[in-house]
Amino acid sequence: MTQADSAADEIRRRIRTIPDFPKPGIQFRDITTLLLDPDGLRLAVEQMVASVEGPIDLVAGIEARGFVFAPAVALALGAGVLLVRKDGKLPGATIAEDYALEYGTDRITIHADACAPGARVLLVDDLIATGGTARAAVRLLRKAGAIVTQASFVIDLPALGGAEALRSDGITVQTLVSYEGD
Repeated sequence: MTQADSAADEIRRRIRTIPDFPKPGIQFRDITTLLLDPDGLRLAVEQMVASVEGPIDLVAGIEARGFVFAPAVALALGAGVLLVRKDGKLPGATIAEDYALEYGTDRITIHADACAPGARVLLVDDLIATGGTARAAVRLLRKAGAIVTQASFVIDLPALGGAEALRSDGITVQTLVSYEGD
């Protein structure tokens, strides 16, 4: 067993699965139990940081659980934190990106001055499922002039195809644990 496999097992052990939430048939992967455990949280952040290639200027965290990991990863990388928020949550001038949901659309925003053109940005969130929000975040950051080539997630649900979709957008995707069939 490799060190990464051992770390994945330790992280997986700290993530609780809640069946039939928010609706029947869904296996909800709850990271709050990981966050409650300082050793587990430290290990997750260390693993996310270890996967980063090259210097990073900003770590972009997707609302809301990406906000938990982005500051810790940013501090370890000597980078700043950029918040990717749901529409209507940021004051001042913003730029936005719409994306499709199962039924309808949604919108994410960043401050118009949050990212200097050419900034090297790492995208971070707790989970990658279908990839709709993460792909929209990449488009939004690139619209702002960022260089986005990497994304890191604690959990991957590979059956939903999000990580693969991000890879097709030219993003190197790192995940710490995967749950098949979800």
